[in-house]
Amino acid sequence: MSSSPPSQAAAAYGCCHRFLLASTSVPLRSGSAGRARSITLTLRSLPLVGHRPSSRRVACQAMTETEPEGNGDDEKKDETTNAELLSFSDTVQNIDGDTTATNETQENVEVVEVASGSPLPGMRQQLDDSVRIPKATIDILKDQVFGFDTFFVTSQEPYEGGVLFKGNLRGKPAKSYEKITNRLQNKFGDQYKLFLLVNPEDEKPVAVVIPRQTLQTETTAVPEWFAAAAFGSVTIFTLLLRNVPVLQNNLLSTFDNLELLKDGLSGALVTGLIIGVHEIGHILAARDSGIKLGVPYFIPSWQIGSFGAITRIVNIVRNREDILKLAAAGPLAGFSLGFVLLLLGFIIPPSDGLGLVIDPTIFRESFLVGGLAKLLLGDALKEGTQLSINPLVLWAWAGLLINAINSIPAGELDGGRIAFAMWGRKISARLSGAAIGLLGISALFNDVAFYWVVLIFFLQRGPIAPLSEEITEPENNYISIGIAVLLFGLLVCLPYPFPFDPSQLTDLDFNL
Repeated sequence: MSSSPPSQAAAAYGCCHRFLLASTSVPLRSGSAGRARSITLTLRSLPLVGHRPSSRRVACQAMTETEPEGNGDDEKKDETTNAELLSFSDTVQNIDGDTTATNETQENVEVVEVASGSPLPGMRQQLDDSVRIPKATIDILKDQVFGFDTFFVTSQEPYEGGVLFKGNLRGKPAKSYEKITNRLQNKFGDQYKLFLLVNPEDEKPVAVVIPRQTLQTETTAVPEWFAAAAFGSVTIFTLLLRNVPVLQNNLLSTFDNLELLKDGLSGALVTGLIIGVHEIGHILAARDSGIKLGVPYFIPSWQIGSFGAITRIVNIVRNREDILKLAAAGPLAGFSLGFVLLLLGFIIPPSDGLGLVIDPTIFRESFLVGGLAKLLLGDALKEGTQLSINPLVLWAWAGLLINAINSIPAGELDGGRIAFAMWGRKISARLSGAAIGLLGISALFNDVAFYWVVLIFFLQRGPIAPLSEEITEPENNYISIGIAVLLFGLLVCLPYPFPFDPSQLTDLDFNL
């Protein structure tokens, strides 16, 4: 057992407990077997060592901590303390409240309890009486798997479903992680999974070893493909409806005039193409990085046609660079196509000579679109006068806006994953809170912002599931791409602050 006093143990646990909260599910194979009954549990507080609640099964814990220096008296005290703890109780109480005697014929090993709850964000755990980490295994992990050349362990403590090691990382995190993983594989096969993370309280590395069989895939009541197809069908309808203003003004008349939806086909195809290219970018990046994605759920929106798609990551991502590649690939592809189509819309005259008649003030809603309009249309862009444009401008603009709102650095949106990959959990969590707060303020004046902040809060607010190795930062070229995506999304969302006609500026008298 750790020699730290209870107050320090509670504080140490608390910092990591707040850090490793539940999030999107990440499946691993479930190996829970045997005759013992298994139950699915959610995140709950881990009791302090020695506390015996009546609502769960508790095994007595004993761990020895290796110190660099020490005298013989301290070692004797530690041995006496361990002996007292091991004799603390010969019985354990099961979940139903029945007290049973421990089987004295079982192998005489000290074990660390597998506590209820989720060990890492995004995980779901299956508790089984047979899942325990022997003390001998912990000693092998500390002395042989980690070793002095990779991660010098200074303390260890029971963790939800496994063991958490604190210590000093030796060498580069990526290389150390590879060495530790290889040794773990050689010693125990696929029995355990290693996570090398950052403690948000002191910014120091921690290693978490989890039995793979304590992790299970989260299942849904509705088949995934069926639910995705239903969302996709509604999204097609809203994309068509978005480009038929007559039906938008009277939604109840839509089903009596379904033939009018064909008028929105061209706009739906252009906007849908930009969204599709966005998803293809994610798929290609995921294939290159060995990331498995779930079925995309397209989110309908009657204001802009769609809010994009929500796609789950269904395996554990290796490192921050991989998740940055994945998150940035979608917006990068969508922004590229949308920007080219927007330029073509401004350059190519309307096919019928009349085009779509608008008020130029609409361009003030986007810094990017307003700046391009001023650059390419010049003196023709005067507020208060009617302007005929190619409808491709509005169709491409809608696609850019969908990519931009997915690039907001919040939760598990593409922008949130980009911020996490570049700056880590602590900074990205602060950015996420600020972004959701600003969206909440914008929701008071904009219905698109209102619906989007609701979707983020209930579906995408995170935190992001843990990576195998979260310490190594991405290379600078990938960070540059991530920053470019965030800035481009900001340009799409921010309003254009300057008047289009310089004559509308009020003359100022600077005479003193």
